[in-house]
Amino acid sequence: MVRRNNVLVGLAGNPNVGKTTLFNALTGSKQHVGNWPGKTVEKKEGTFTYGDVQCVLVDLPGTYSLTAYTEEEAVTSDFILDENPDVIIHIVDAGNLERNLFITVQLLELGAPVVLALNMVSQAQSEGITINQKLLSELLNIPVVMIDAKRQGGFKKLLDETNTVAKLHKKPDLKLTYGREVNRTLKRIKDFLIDHDTFTEQEQEWLAIKLLEDDVRSKKIIRQKDYARDLERLVRENVVQLENIYGKDIHALLASTRFAFIRGLTREVVHERKDKNVSFSDTVDRYLTNKFLGVPLFLGVIFLIFEATFYLSNPIIRFFESTIAFFGHSLALVLVKYGAPAWVESLLIDGVVGGVGSIVAFVPIIGVLFFFMAFLEDSGYMARVAYVMDKFMHAFGLHGKAFIPFVLGFGCNVPGIMATRTLQTKKDRLLTMLVIPFVTCGARLPVYMLFVGVFFPEHRGVVIFSIYLTSIIISMLSGLVLKKILGNSLASPFVIELPRYRVPSIKGMLIHAWERVWIFIKKAGTIILVFSMIIWFLASFPFGVEYGSEQSLVGAIGKTVAPLLAPLGFGHWRAAVALMFGFVAKEVIVSTFGTLYGIDMTVVSNSVTSIAHSFQTDFTPLSAYSFMLFVLLYVPCIAVVAVIKRETHSYKWPLFLIVYTTAIAWSVSFMVFQIGSLLGF
Repeated sequence: MVRRNNVLVGLAGNPNVGKTTLFNALTGSKQHVGNWPGKTVEKKEGTFTYGDVQCVLVDLPGTYSLTAYTEEEAVTSDFILDENPDVIIHIVDAGNLERNLFITVQLLELGAPVVLALNMVSQAQSEGITINQKLLSELLNIPVVMIDAKRQGGFKKLLDETNTVAKLHKKPDLKLTYGREVNRTLKRIKDFLIDHDTFTEQEQEWLAIKLLEDDVRSKKIIRQKDYARDLERLVRENVVQLENIYGKDIHALLASTRFAFIRGLTREVVHERKDKNVSFSDTVDRYLTNKFLGVPLFLGVIFLIFEATFYLSNPIIRFFESTIAFFGHSLALVLVKYGAPAWVESLLIDGVVGGVGSIVAFVPIIGVLFFFMAFLEDSGYMARVAYVMDKFMHAFGLHGKAFIPFVLGFGCNVPGIMATRTLQTKKDRLLTMLVIPFVTCGARLPVYMLFVGVFFPEHRGVVIFSIYLTSIIISMLSGLVLKKILGNSLASPFVIELPRYRVPSIKGMLIHAWERVWIFIKKAGTIILVFSMIIWFLASFPFGVEYGSEQSLVGAIGKTVAPLLAPLGFGHWRAAVALMFGFVAKEVIVSTFGTLYGIDMTVVSNSVTSIAHSFQTDFTPLSAYSFMLFVLLYVPCIAVVAVIKRETHSYKWPLFLIVYTTAIAWSVSFMVFQIGSLLGF
């Protein structure tokens, strides 16, 4: 973590309150995305300067509590306790103040220096909600600022207050009264800590509360102490006693006290107009969350996104193709001018430019598609889709919460699989992990684009939509099959917040799209580059044979596998080689074709599209569609297999996945090709 002459600022809040919008507005392009040490939770850190102060801003995971039950909650509480930030900006939705203040209260109990930022105030006011900002500040004894994260309103006041709190190092002094019996218990625990350790008064207060809540982090701290057993016994005995006295779970008891305080607070500072109109969100939700209309509307939205993606990205793709062709032509002229050996020219033109260039040409599609996906997420629509899909997913043996990993899986299966940690039972996690590889990820998209551009140019949106629809259908059916194998798990409720609809920030959507594009470009510059060169080597040796012919090493490898693919319509060695290397990363399939078919980059008029035209002799429209289905369903990339091994702590399930997915892919492609052939396609 960058420190000392900088002000360290944490940005905390519930999901869907505009936290990321504020982060992007303050840091711009000066941000770094990684993972928290030892965690799968994404870490965003950026810098900005205000006056003469350099600030390091850390975007903490969106969470509803600071009790470390989930990784997100653990990351947030660890950051506050371990990193000792100069100030925490807690951003809240002004229209849902009561729910949002739960974390505020926990932050203040923790002793964190807080600036409260009320976001989406104008939207709340349009719904008849007004907040007495001054009174709220007085009651909590912290600065309260009204902002508009999207339009950057109120930022000067926010940063002024942030700077002031950071300079004063003022700690809050909020102490809730949990009731006589709870307070007595807290005092017993604090007295024990005073007698046995050297914690500060605020640390004692926080530890006592968190030990009652069975907080994982607090228990880890205590387990390192000599007195751990005695303190754990004291806490356990007192928890049982309190639950008997109050007749409720200790977590519910403490939470109800906090909410009682918050309700009293909001009654004083929040005023709602009695005749307020039905909100825009409620009106739209009548249709988008309707049990009959919800799913068809979602499919319609996805179809429109594909059509718009192709329409908007076409001119950019043509520019990329001509640029890559011009680069290849210029490079060839330079190599000829300086008398480079033939093998060097072949390596750079056929291997590097032909392989990497063929995949880079699809960057515009990736960018445009994820721009639209960011719109769906940031507008609040994806939360509605999760709600609508709950019953649908239960019907196929999947928990409603599994929809979130599914959505992540459309970007990349790896984070989708890691997100299964939010599911409560081991069976639900395993079932979802084994189904997510059937979700078509962004890495497969260039393969589809290559084929639809050649064989279905007039119906690209329809064909790609059918591939994505097949992905969903096979995922659901697979869930049903695997449920029979793994058995049922105990039903657990699916609770999801439906945030109010809002117009997303263009800047935020562009940043989201750029993050996906940058991942794609980095992969093109590393994995795809390396394997393009490996494929070139295999296609060039032994010396004396025609480049990329059946007599080359790669041809010999492909011919051994090709007969297995013949019943699927693509039993030629180049397709076999592409699929074999696709196990490394699905984008490598495109670069493999680019390398094996070889574009003549010494001719400027040739473009990356000419790769596709050159293999029309190996494919028909039917076999091309069969090939796309096989790519969709067969063994996922090596990174997915590795993460499933790590998450399950077993080699059994990754091996099962390899066999299972490949068998499904072969069967589906076989049926499509054979039935299509019988029907005369």
